[in-house]
Amino acid sequence: MHQTVRRFSTFPPSQFNMSQATGNMSQATDFFASPTFKLILLAGMVLQNSATVLVGRYTRSGVPAEDRYVVNHLIVITEIGKLLLSCAFEYYSTNGGLMKSIQDNIIDRPYDALKIMIPALLYLVQNTLLYVALANLTAPLFQVTYQGKLVTTAIVSVIMLNRKYVAQQWVCLVVLSAGVGVVVLEQNSDKDVKVVDDDQSVLLGLISVTVACLSSALAGVYFEKVIKTSSAGDKQKPVSVWMRNIQLAFFTIITALIQGMFTNHTSDASALSYFHGFTFWPWVLVCLQAGGGLLVAAVIKYADNVLKGLATAVSVCFATAVSFVLFGTPITSQFLIGATMILVSVYFFSNPIKTDKALSDGGKEMKILLPK
Repeated sequence: MHQTVRRFSTFPPSQFNMSQATGNMSQATDFFASPTFKLILLAGMVLQNSATVLVGRYTRSGVPAEDRYVVNHLIVITEIGKLLLSCAFEYYSTNGGLMKSIQDNIIDRPYDALKIMIPALLYLVQNTLLYVALANLTAPLFQVTYQGKLVTTAIVSVIMLNRKYVAQQWVCLVVLSAGVGVVVLEQNSDKDVKVVDDDQSVLLGLISVTVACLSSALAGVYFEKVIKTSSAGDKQKPVSVWMRNIQLAFFTIITALIQGMFTNHTSDASALSYFHGFTFWPWVLVCLQAGGGLLVAAVIKYADNVLKGLATAVSVCFATAVSFVLFGTPITSQFLIGATMILVSVYFFSNPIKTDKALSDGGKEMKILLPK
């Protein structure tokens, strides 16, 4: 009798399991929205950005030319890693429905998937030129000048998306451009760093960064336009960020393989094995690059522009300090002034002060889609 009373005084098993599951989901949601998780994302972005630049610089400039990996091969392997990781996350987020998701978003909607070929090609150009820049520029100079992508992305957004920016943001773009100019002029005025060795040229590195920034801007803005156009006119379920990463990685692999077929015939790369030069550090770089794309996706989903601005500033400062300690890169006062101008501009551009008009419009100020 006592056991019977105790049994009826508790929840039925199904109700208890449902309550427990709801509580677990609520705790998980609270954790993703908590400052602790955002701090973890901030630390991850800082470490990933800084480590990618430093390791990439080391693998291109700290290794003899005959022992270096082929950039095209590294890009293909990296994108394969992104593809596998994206498939794993899509499988998890759909509770094992990866194949159905591929059927719904790629096979049944081929035109929508083919739209991703354009940003894939642009990202391939960007990634190729970034490794050229890393081979010819110091890590701090690369980090600072690469912030010019904010200017190019803003201009392309105005042209392609009719986007409007407040006066504060345009001022930030002017200051950022001036900061990049200060840093570049400081490098050009120093004859000792103009050519680091026989294989390195600051001019080639700066041209590569400039074209990479433009490619990044075109790819990012076009990608945003595709997403907004398809979501506005398509009644089907929106494509997840992991599925978009699958499509992007797939087309990047295809374009990289085609590029490699043509370039290998005109270079010495055809005589090398596909994994030539893939020692420990290049594999570390592959992991950093593959995980970096997914980390950006997580930041976009769970964080905001404040975190991105902080991560940008901290990563530039961190990479500069580490480069000074490990590589003996000289840090001048002119460089610090230019870097400060750039970091402050990036932060206040990404986080414009809300005016009374913006507040009356519901806070719908236009925000930039950060490039990949």
